[in-house]
Amino acid sequence: MNPPASARPQSIEPAEPPDGGRQAWLQVLAGHLCVFNSFGCINSFGIFQAYYSSALNLPPSNISWIGSLQVFLCYFLGTLSGRALDAGYFRVVLGVGLLLQVLGAFMTSLCSEYWQLILAQGICQGIGMGLVFCPAIANTATYFSRKRALAISSVACGGGTGGMVFPAIAQTLLHRIGFPWTMRVMGFVILFNATIILSIARTRLQPRSVGPLIEWAAFKEMPYLLYCISVFFAFWGIWIAYYYVRAYARDMVGFSDNASFDLILLVNGIGVPGRLVPAVISDRWLGPVNSLTFVVFSAGVCLFAWIATTTPTGMWILVGFYGFFGGGTQSLLQAALASLNSDMKKAGVRIGMGLTIVGIASLTGSPIGGALIESKGGQYLYAQVFAGSTMILGSFILICARISKTGWILCERV
Repeated sequence: MNPPASARPQSIEPAEPPDGGRQAWLQVLAGHLCVFNSFGCINSFGIFQAYYSSALNLPPSNISWIGSLQVFLCYFLGTLSGRALDAGYFRVVLGVGLLLQVLGAFMTSLCSEYWQLILAQGICQGIGMGLVFCPAIANTATYFSRKRALAISSVACGGGTGGMVFPAIAQTLLHRIGFPWTMRVMGFVILFNATIILSIARTRLQPRSVGPLIEWAAFKEMPYLLYCISVFFAFWGIWIAYYYVRAYARDMVGFSDNASFDLILLVNGIGVPGRLVPAVISDRWLGPVNSLTFVVFSAGVCLFAWIATTTPTGMWILVGFYGFFGGGTQSLLQAALASLNSDMKKAGVRIGMGLTIVGIASLTGSPIGGALIESKGGQYLYAQVFAGSTMILGSFILICARISKTGWILCERV
């Protein structure tokens, strides 16, 4: 089957990425809004975690499967959607994904039972996210070279801006107009963004019509293999704080409902500079892999510090630091994947493969955290240790990935 006519190139592609210009930065905006619709919802799941646990009277591990399905599908479908980008089906996949996101949000507004939420919010929205997320990141990467980390991190900031907007909507409207209409308002926000995305999103490279869905040869490259292992461990633990920090603050520290909402706003708001500052440092000095190693290790340290956090002041400080380093981890993930790819025509499939591995980790991490909380009788210690340990282990394996690429050259930018 040939790519659709709209996806076929009309002119010869530039020899090198433009690294800027109106069209390139419009793709950054389109990607930012794609991530806003996707990870803005995912990073806000803490509001749903607490609400559903109370409304449905279900244990935390059950509820966390809804959000984990979203993260899993968002990353796991990267192999499929990334290959579709390479093959010239960018706008088709984008349109289908955005439609499913909007449909999932509106169908969630009609849900009153757990299985309905799994289908609408977990699976339908999750599939939509998976079809949109990887192509948006990979397409942006093809427009930049020296400024790639900054561009991709600007796209990833959508998780922070969306992670502030959606909780603010919930905090303002949930107790005034109820859950159904609050979800519909969120659905209209997603629909508005989708209209802008489809009007400006464009590819730069010619379609690559042949090639495998999975490029197994990539795993024979030791830096890529070690990198994929490292991010599996890092993302096994990263979402636990995003999902449970509000419940922890409310149940263990004595926060009110409104104050616990504000923690979700803070962790996502601080995530915006957390995505940008490491990207600037990466582009100018360290490189994305070196920068990612530092932010993953720092996020792991924050998770261990969570164990000793028992006061409101301590919670605000902890959430601020974790939001910064957690945001940096999410944004540099894609930039580092792009930096390990020497062939831009394979950007979609290689980034998608890495995101698929991250998706498997993300599917199980938060339910494991919820099960550990239940096994400890509602205490969070086991979950905190699990999350911190996996992230720090991931940072150590990242060091091995770097060494396998550059050797023992300490000052090498990679």
